[in-house]
Amino acid sequence: MTETKLYIIRHGKTMFNTLGRTQGWSDTPLTTEGENVIQQLGVGLKAVPFEEAYSSDSGRAMQTARIVLQEHNQGDKIPYRTDKRIREWCFGSLDGGYDGELWGVVPRILAFNNYDDMMSKTISYRDLANAIIEADTADWAEPYETIRERVWSGFEDMAHQRERAGGGNVMAVSHGLTISFLLSLIDETLPMQMGLDNGSVTTLIYKNGTFTIDKINDLQYIEEGKKELEYRSIL
Repeated sequence: MTETKLYIIRHGKTMFNTLGRTQGWSDTPLTTEGENVIQQLGVGLKAVPFEEAYSSDSGRAMQTARIVLQEHNQGDKIPYRTDKRIREWCFGSLDGGYDGELWGVVPRILAFNNYDDMMSKTISYRDLANAIIEADTADWAEPYETIRERVWSGFEDMAHQRERAGGGNVMAVSHGLTISFLLSLIDETLPMQMGLDNGSVTTLIYKNGTFTIDKINDLQYIEEGKKELEYRSIL
């Protein structure tokens, strides 16, 4: 049986990413810069033999997946589906606001002076989820257990199904906090990974119900694709 491997991509840079706004379940399209980086990523990934591809049902994730598949050698033959379970966290009434609003109020709820003070200490994703719920005036934010169930089942199902089908590589486009949270469920010793780059690739190996982390925030495919596109431009 072929090894089962997930290539989990953080979507390309969006308008809200550029403006410093919290995105969550709200959505904005990729900027021109974001599209260019994802094109580079797609070129860098074009030779990776994907058996199937997924993205969350957010527009920015679907846009990212389409660009990558357009550049892939077999992109028109790779089955592609969306899965709402691998969406970003929902920030409720804080969705769409400036990052400073979210990361201003959440540390105070957790009894820290500011964001830097909070991140210098050890807090759990459960603490973070509870603080977001307390800050959310619309009552839309998800409880920790709900986030855990949907994120884990989303990624575990795609890996398990691929393993049962004989293994191979799966592409999945998701979101920064969701990917970071998934990593924490696999390895509890990891710090909060808030800084995953747009377009970065995190790879996981799946075997007999267990994930192993291969690489986190890998930018090599973007660099390889950028070099190839630059070479094409001078031909």
